[in-house]
Amino acid sequence: MSRLQLDKIHISFGAAHIVNGVSLQLEQGEIGCLLGPSGCGKTTLLRAIAGFQSLQVGSISIDNNTVSESNKTVPPEQRGVGMVFQDFALFPHLNVADNISFGMRKASSTERRKRVDELLDRIGLPGYHKRFPHELSGGQQQRIALARALAPKPGLLLLDEPFSSLDAELRERLAVEVRELLKNEGITALLVTHDQQEAFAMADKAGVMYQGELLQWDTPYQLYHQPRHQLVADFIGHGVLLQGTVNTQGSLASPLGMLEHPSLMQVAGGTPVSFLVRPDDIVPDPESRLRGKIKARGFRGAHNLYTVQLSSGIELLTLSPSHEVLDVGADIGLRAEFDHLVVFAADHCELPGFHEQAPTVQPLPSVLPKSQSA
Repeated sequence: MSRLQLDKIHISFGAAHIVNGVSLQLEQGEIGCLLGPSGCGKTTLLRAIAGFQSLQVGSISIDNNTVSESNKTVPPEQRGVGMVFQDFALFPHLNVADNISFGMRKASSTERRKRVDELLDRIGLPGYHKRFPHELSGGQQQRIALARALAPKPGLLLLDEPFSSLDAELRERLAVEVRELLKNEGITALLVTHDQQEAFAMADKAGVMYQGELLQWDTPYQLYHQPRHQLVADFIGHGVLLQGTVNTQGSLASPLGMLEHPSLMQVAGGTPVSFLVRPDDIVPDPESRLRGKIKARGFRGAHNLYTVQLSSGIELLTLSPSHEVLDVGADIGLRAEFDHLVVFAADHCELPGFHEQAPTVQPLPSVLPKSQSA
């Protein structure tokens, strides 16, 4: 049974269209995530699901019951929806136990105590009952805010940028912990964030929004490896979109050489296209004839991320183990190794039939003398 279903919803503020025809579905126990830049409409969408924002067109259903239409809005308190806010919104004058049990006023005192004890154990803060919010760290406050939202056992939990005020390491750790907690509780959840690592750590399904439209709703794996829109490819992961042309033989003439893939045969010869190049598609290779100069190096733990500029001025990203440091300014050889070939037509949508197998790459003629060292 679908826990949450949005059917072609539109939300406007005056003449401004904030959400345009968004449809998505979450099944019982699934965790979804909406990604996108600031102002794309994702928080407005969350507020509409919670019941704080009305619709102009479309419908929202929870457990197959319509809760929002253009002429109908079920009040927020009757939707069985919990919400975790960006600023935690804990009550400063209440201790931890009272904050968590705040939404359980219809339960008996025994039930409230039992639920508080259970949740504090689950979030790793047993014995914190009598502490006040100002005595907690940011990560601890976020756990308490989550426990408070889970206390009434909502059928659906909404999380609005819940980790945005925390440092990057804590965000990623909490995302994993929160996913485990939601799965243990069997809670369906929808998260809004601009942080793709946070989304990948938590979500079963994820979507990218841009200017009020949901460009793609899919698994995180599909969003990364098989984006269906150039804006999705640009937003998810580090990558560069390069231009090329499909020739009459079904090969893609590109700055990296001639790319071969069976699906390119479906594209008319002479068609200009864009294709996606991610850091893991480009491998440093001292023997390669394709050369570039290192413009920047960024430490990423196990790997360094290098920005490399080709003689044409095109800049690519490539990864190399961090214990093998390459100097900024050095000339290096590069080899293309695609696991997936993501190609877009002029209308920015993915061309059909790709991803069945990895493409083969024919290297370019020598750009610099092969004997020149990296």
